[in-house]
Amino acid sequence: MQPEKLKQLSEKARQLPKVPGVYLMKDAKGVVLYVGKASSLPNRVSSYFIPSAALGGTGLSPKKQSMLDLIDDFDVIECEGEWEALLAENRLIKDLHPRFNERLTDDKSYPYLAITLRDDFPGVYITRQPNAPEFQGAKVLGPFTSVYALRESVQLLQRAFKFRTCHLKIMDKDDTRHHFRPCLLYPIKQCTAPCAAKISKPDYRIDIDRFIRFIESKRSVMLRDLRQQMQTASENQEYENAGVLRDQIQAIEKLDERGKRSQGWQPETESFYVSAQKGMESLQKTLKHDEPLRCVECIDIAHLQGGETVGSKVCFIDGRPLKTEYRRYKIQTATNDDYAAIREVVSRRYRDAGAGNELYPDLIIIDGGLGQLHAALEVFDELEVKPAMVISLAKKQELIYVQTQSEPIKLSRQNHGLRFCQAIRDEAHRFAQHYHHILRRKKIVGK
Repeated sequence: MQPEKLKQLSEKARQLPKVPGVYLMKDAKGVVLYVGKASSLPNRVSSYFIPSAALGGTGLSPKKQSMLDLIDDFDVIECEGEWEALLAENRLIKDLHPRFNERLTDDKSYPYLAITLRDDFPGVYITRQPNAPEFQGAKVLGPFTSVYALRESVQLLQRAFKFRTCHLKIMDKDDTRHHFRPCLLYPIKQCTAPCAAKISKPDYRIDIDRFIRFIESKRSVMLRDLRQQMQTASENQEYENAGVLRDQIQAIEKLDERGKRSQGWQPETESFYVSAQKGMESLQKTLKHDEPLRCVECIDIAHLQGGETVGSKVCFIDGRPLKTEYRRYKIQTATNDDYAAIREVVSRRYRDAGAGNELYPDLIIIDGGLGQLHAALEVFDELEVKPAMVISLAKKQELIYVQTQSEPIKLSRQNHGLRFCQAIRDEAHRFAQHYHHILRRKKIVGK
């Protein structure tokens, strides 16, 4: 890196606010090379631009060391705390796929806390799959950034609220429960044993409601009592007990370090509250398609800040997102013309398939109405090889336009096939917008 550029970036880094956040290293074309998190932005970012950096004195890996000569600028996103920086880093790496990031590029996710309120006797579970069938209708909190702290908190809170964490199917009207032998948690007073009819349904529900109110509050009373116990243990030189209490306090405090599902931090684990298999089968039947819809792609056009227009393409295989096949397209031919933008994205994405050099997906979904569908079909008409099926999904009325039909298909809002299309369409829109939503939601230090 040239000395002048090194000095310029170093000065910019030192002026950053001393808060947690995420930083994005970019090359001269504005392409993100690396995404990282920091507990203090100026300290971490400026470490890349100290004079010894060019000599390998930053403690970076050899691969990341080679990145330094490519860095032309950086952006940062201020975060509420280190926990939010973890979530933002995870999301941006999965969306942007920076070439120098070695971690968080897989499908691993942060955990959630699920309370199965539809059950006669709700259970409390830690899960990384809140969209699983057993959690339909459950109250889901998270994602949490520390699974260890979450487990510690659940174990501690189970002593106070005595909820069940087993996966038994317990029905209130099942009289055989009176003959069931409860597990060890009952005699040690960590569960009220609804499995053995040791507690009534109304009384158990009172405990669960108390637990939910507690976990959604600031938990000041419990924390005050724990701190007093820790102080007493320390004064009595019971240091091991004091250390246990300290860990419990830290675990309880970390319950606040969580995101919200409405923020879309982990859509790959939060989508499809209905069965993806049912959705694919229902849509295949609706479209009268001969073959199963195993591979589905969706194209969306988004207008970002400053008038910039981008296209996005997402890919789902057997109802699950295939992140490695996600693509963004910076629109070059038009800025405010959705039809022209769709034509450009369709051409860039499918020209190899149209030449017979690549396979088409089983279904292509265009976000929009009849006009957007016709724009896409104009491109396909010019290609030698045609796709199997192209449809569009219009917002508001959620009508499905099909390439071979003059009238749109209107399905019930609860139809599995429609909800399958909506989930994929929403993911395409999120993929186009999410990075910019994060930037708009936070204070950005620009160039």
